Amino acid sequence: MARRKIFVIFLLIFTVLLSSFAFYAYQVLFSPNILVDKEDRLFFIPKGATFKTVQSDLYDNGYVQDLLSFSFLCRLMEYDRLIKPGKYLLKANMTNLEAVRLLRSGKQETVNVTFNNIRLRDEIAEKITQNLALTPEEFSKALETFTEDNSYGFDDRNVIAMFLPNTYQLYYNTTSQALIERMYQEYRKFWNEERMARAEGLGLTPLEVSTLASIVQAESMKRDESPVIAGLYINRLKRGIALQADPTLVFASGDFTMKRVLNKHKEIDSPYNTYKYRGLPPGPINMPNLESLDAVLNYDKHNYLYMCAREDFSGYHNFATNLRDHLANARRYQRALTIEQRKARRNNR
Repeated sequence: MARRKIFVIFLLIFTVLLSSFAFYAYQVLFSPNILVDKEDRLFFIPKGATFKTVQSDLYDNGYVQDLLSFSFLCRLMEYDRLIKPGKYLLKANMTNLEAVRLLRSGKQETVNVTFNNIRLRDEIAEKITQNLALTPEEFSKALETFTEDNSYGFDDRNVIAMFLPNTYQLYYNTTSQALIERMYQEYRKFWNEERMARAEGLGLTPLEVSTLASIVQAESMKRDESPVIAGLYINRLKRGIALQADPTLVFASGDFTMKRVLNKHKEIDSPYNTYKYRGLPPGPINMPNLESLDAVLNYDKHNYLYMCAREDFSGYHNFATNLRDHLANARRYQRALTIEQRKARRNNR
């Protein structure tokens, strides 16, 4: 009889414990524990983060309500040894199971990668890696390897043309190689059949179009004037006349603070000196944007061969078909500039 009582008591205790464990297990797995009664939020796990870092960030920033149950399940599912950096969308009233499965899967939200206004190849790495786990040094090394080994015609002078200024969606933990491949695919996408046909009609390769577009872009901030400038340089190329583009001298000198190009700069011995050497330089002098590229491909047809800044300092240019008219335009600009300089000196006294 006593043994039966002991067995019944043991059975009751076991049942209570089993029910409690089952209830706790159910809570651990299926009860809302992430952003309870809150809105969906992005959760960021940086490169090199540890499980302890993830725990602290989740709890301190109000993502997880019960850290103990979440941590228990993480260890049970071995997430504590499978930390994957990235940006994850944690949804309101998520269960621990749903959250751990998401974090273990590495199924991230994308980050924006934006770059523009780049003049030199060495500036690419700093801007393109800003929202990624990559360091500029890692990307620069990978890009150097790419320029040495690729079979697409890119080298250290023209590889900047492969990067089209825009905003791209990428995963935070994208590798250098994957990023470079993505940029090449975007380049191929831009150079569709229609644009390739237009370039061929100009007698230029896509890389040469990029080089010319970079010069056009450097010549004027007025985008509506770009097709006119592009037409002028195309006229010069067709007639075998040196481009004589001042921005190429600035690039050749390496002094990007230069405001005026002087005769001494025209003597710089560089393949980028378009006063000394005819044709296009060996690569772009900046990273041309999409508008500048299309301005070259859709250039204005005219007979202009010369241009000079307008005397009203509007940022636009006066264009001429012959040297005589060009010199007259230049004299008007010089007179206006001299007057402005005198006014400035008087105001500074």
